[in-house]
Amino acid sequence: MISKKLEEAINEQINKELYSEYLYLSMAAYFADQGLAGFENFFLVQVQEERFHAMKMYHFLNERGGRARMKQIDGPGTDFASPLAVFEKAYEHEQYVTSLINGLMDLAIKENDHASKSFLNWFIDEQVEEEASMESIVSKLKMIGGKGNGMLMLDKELAARTFVPAAE
Repeated sequence: MISKKLEEAINEQINKELYSEYLYLSMAAYFADQGLAGFENFFLVQVQEERFHAMKMYHFLNERGGRARMKQIDGPGTDFASPLAVFEKAYEHEQYVTSLINGLMDLAIKENDHASKSFLNWFIDEQVEEEASMESIVSKLKMIGGKGNGMLMLDKELAARTFVPAAE
């Protein structure tokens, strides 16, 4: 049985994961409007990943005797200054999510909930990958200056990304 504190905190995180999905969908729509289908694809894959994360938490709560409770999701921004600005915002957002996941782990440790600690380890590892991915693209966009052949090459690279659900 999961503690009420952890149940509430994981419900908050489900909301944050669904917000992330919504934010990345907004970013995908921006790139679709810019005619950058590869960039759009990158964020559509992010959308799928965030939904996967939320559902992983949803199922965990159910398995532990808790209840997932859906809350209102704030609307994300829809206008962005440039592709670089989008990825800088996404990188900043992933750093924020990392802080939230770390806070959940801190609570699981405080509550001495070994099952939750084990479960959250997957998300700790996932956030390392999420931050590295965003930071890498920010670096590439800065290197190519957001223009020309470099943008087209990066668009092609991002078009190849696919969603592969992580093994549970």
